[in-house]
Amino acid sequence: MKKLLVFLKNYKKECVLAPLFKMLEASFELIVPLVVSAIIDVGIVHRDKNYILQMCLVMVALGLIGLVCSVTAQYFAAKAAAGFGTKVRHALFAHIQTFSFSEIDKAGTATLITRMTSDINQIQSGVNMVLRLFLRSPFIVFGAMIMAFTIDVKSALIFVVTIPLLSLVVFGVMALSIPMYRKVQERLDKVLGITRENLTGARVIRAFHKEEEEKNRFEEGLESLTSMQNYVGRISAFLNPVTFVIINGATIVLLYTGAAQVNIGSLTQGEVVALVNYMSQILVELIKLANLIITITKAAACGNRISSVLEMQTSMPLEQDIKKYRNQKEIQDKIPMVQFSHVGMAYQGAGAESLSGINFCAEKGETIGVIGGTGSGKTTLVHLIPRFYDATAGKVLVQGRNVKEYSLEELRQKVGIVMQKAVLFQGTIRENLCWGKADATDEELYRALETAQAREVVEGKEGKLEAYVEQGGKNFSGGQRQRLTIARALVRRPEILILDDSASALDYATDARLRKAIREMEGSPTVFIVSQRTSSIQHADKIIVLDDGEIAGMGTHEELLEQCQVYREIHESQFKKN
Repeated sequence: MKKLLVFLKNYKKECVLAPLFKMLEASFELIVPLVVSAIIDVGIVHRDKNYILQMCLVMVALGLIGLVCSVTAQYFAAKAAAGFGTKVRHALFAHIQTFSFSEIDKAGTATLITRMTSDINQIQSGVNMVLRLFLRSPFIVFGAMIMAFTIDVKSALIFVVTIPLLSLVVFGVMALSIPMYRKVQERLDKVLGITRENLTGARVIRAFHKEEEEKNRFEEGLESLTSMQNYVGRISAFLNPVTFVIINGATIVLLYTGAAQVNIGSLTQGEVVALVNYMSQILVELIKLANLIITITKAAACGNRISSVLEMQTSMPLEQDIKKYRNQKEIQDKIPMVQFSHVGMAYQGAGAESLSGINFCAEKGETIGVIGGTGSGKTTLVHLIPRFYDATAGKVLVQGRNVKEYSLEELRQKVGIVMQKAVLFQGTIRENLCWGKADATDEELYRALETAQAREVVEGKEGKLEAYVEQGGKNFSGGQRQRLTIARALVRRPEILILDDSASALDYATDARLRKAIREMEGSPTVFIVSQRTSSIQHADKIIVLDDGEIAGMGTHEELLEQCQVYREIHESQFKKN
């Protein structure tokens, strides 16, 4: 949590003024019991109406000044807290964007969402409350005790005993509840994860008629969260009754001793009332402090969770030591566009490598087909090129340079990739296509659409390029989404184009036209086509057949039919054996 305080450095003025104005308000509040005492001992005793009226006006003035101070303090505290929350959210989001797929897999999407939303809201609320009350409440508590000493030392000793006793209860509860609030947030992560799975997989759940099972799973997670919240809530709720018991007990003792001293003339009635008022102020402020402590414990737990994400180091820093390449001559055509040299890849926590011993070259303008059974490592292989994951053994070279020697921005400007799952973002078709190139002209967009066989999709929509796209592209069919995502990758005109099983929803004729259009593209990009269908890759210059993370065969379609049993079995399972 301490590491997050750096985000308050631009709000130093607000962090000073907010507590300052709160303490000014508290100072005026501490004067009020003395005014009440004077009204009783002077005005009421001597029946001096003018004096009573004057003192009442003084009380009103103190109240108005306190109100102005309170509103001012609230303004500065809210400004600092809102600014702090905004900066933390921006920093966390920017840091998450630097993560490779490995870090995102490790942290989990659900917990990252929780930390970006709920956790930051909690610490923002905590900062606001601390600036307003953290100094004010102790100031009034100890101020009331000091003021009590100015009235009567013997009675003030009751305050000396009461305040440490209350502090022991408050800080004891805080020590117990901080680790429990951390567990509450962890269980909230789990519930959010289940919710996210159910919403994204709603169709699959209904298709397999698993609604009741998923409801039960959600209820189990919710019951676990509820039970932990109730447990922590009971501990926190212990504060109020114990605080009231201690304060009311102290008030009874105070009235008893005060009454005895009034009888012997050591104290006046007004001074007893002032002492009781000070005790009441302590009661109110300690209840506020108790609630503040609960808020701080939640904020501290959430702050530690956010800090843990910010402390996660990405395995792929944005800038690498590439100075030695800045004066390098242009790459000669004879150097392969992409080269895998003894590449191995193992996911974090995996027992074995997903890829091992991968060796091949892809020349400029070549089309490389990648095929294999489910789980053979096809997607893992192509994800190593743009460095979504890093190879754990060997080297992946692009234009003769190790991909680790590129900055991510430079590397990914060379690569256009279309994922297995076609994802469109809420907005217009134009906004989605311009992800590939922000300043793309209409001519460039339509050229990419024609190559991706998606022009008819856009022409058929009202507004054409300005047609609205719902979240996730829900108002488009699966094939339309795939063609639009291919067009988005083509707008950039990348040197390396990766199609990761991205034409699975297309019919054979459209798929064939798409592959023909890509081969005829200007600039002759190196194309990687990952597919389950041999028809999609049979015209590739080179086909890589993967089996359990290793290359089982490499060559043209005809060569593999003769030499590679794995490829032959895949092909014959899709076409009748001649």
